[in-house]
Amino acid sequence: MERIVSIIMPTYNEERFIEQSIQSMLAQDFPTGQWELLIIDGMSTDKTRELLKPYIERYSYIRLLDNPRHTAPCAMNIGIREAKGEYICRIDAHSVFPVNYISTLLNYTQELPDASNVGCVCKTLPANDSPQARAIAIACSHPFGVGNNTFRTATIDSVTETDTVPFGFWRKTLFERIGMFDEELIRNQDDEFNARTIQHGGHIYLVPGISTIYYSRDSISKTAQMFYQYGLFKPLVNHKLKHPATLRQFIPLLFVIGLMIGLPLIFLSKVILYLYIGCIAIYIIGTGLISMQYKNCYLPLVFFTIHWSYGWGYLCGISKLISKQSFQVNTNR
Repeated sequence: MERIVSIIMPTYNEERFIEQSIQSMLAQDFPTGQWELLIIDGMSTDKTRELLKPYIERYSYIRLLDNPRHTAPCAMNIGIREAKGEYICRIDAHSVFPVNYISTLLNYTQELPDASNVGCVCKTLPANDSPQARAIAIACSHPFGVGNNTFRTATIDSVTETDTVPFGFWRKTLFERIGMFDEELIRNQDDEFNARTIQHGGHIYLVPGISTIYYSRDSISKTAQMFYQYGLFKPLVNHKLKHPATLRQFIPLLFVIGLMIGLPLIFLSKVILYLYIGCIAIYIIGTGLISMQYKNCYLPLVFFTIHWSYGWGYLCGISKLISKQSFQVNTNR
């Protein structure tokens, strides 16, 4: 039977989450013979490949492909080239999907003639039940933590045009028309691709009725690394697009610059000193109130980690662009 949808799952060391993600795919209400699952593994060193073996042996429509370059954009491009379906659906091994995920996104894509990419709201849950993990999940889905990122922070009841969606659902012909994922962008490759889609006259929609579950990082150090890399690659994305994809990306940058430049300036003027202390006090009070609301004492630290890591990464990215240094980093989780 002809495949209609090719589902692509990039993986690397996902032994903790991989099985529940695959199980959510196997439970889909979409006809089994009309979709395939391509797992593109970055040569995992944990038990990921061992856990995948029974599924590959049992289900002919699940295939494992190697990704020797390890990164997500390389995985996506390998999957797109191997895909037999008319539609491409990206999923994440850190996520669980509702039973009508494929059918709903396919229906909306077919009903919206100008839709280039379709997705749904993503609910972030903690990786475990520790207070630290719960704080990370809250911060990653709170407007104070990630700004007006609609798919992370909003509840929608109608089709909404946006600048990005989690994962993605596309007609395969889109990649033939505007190109593949940029393999230089170890992070933020989806942001660049979505912005490029819009530049070519495409439209991106969030659709109601379904939502995915995403499990956040389980430690503050991993969260810091992730947001640092998000910030690091943003200037490179902007450079490639010739303009910033969003305005919210500059807020953490201004936060870091304000802290760094303001500190030496407080010795020059009492006015600057009071402004500096006042801004810090407002930030502390704001994070403290949110912490009290959720009854989690880790939230102020997590908020600061997200904002500082992203902003510092952004500064480093600007420096690398100016000095023409390599953007290669270790993305291992």
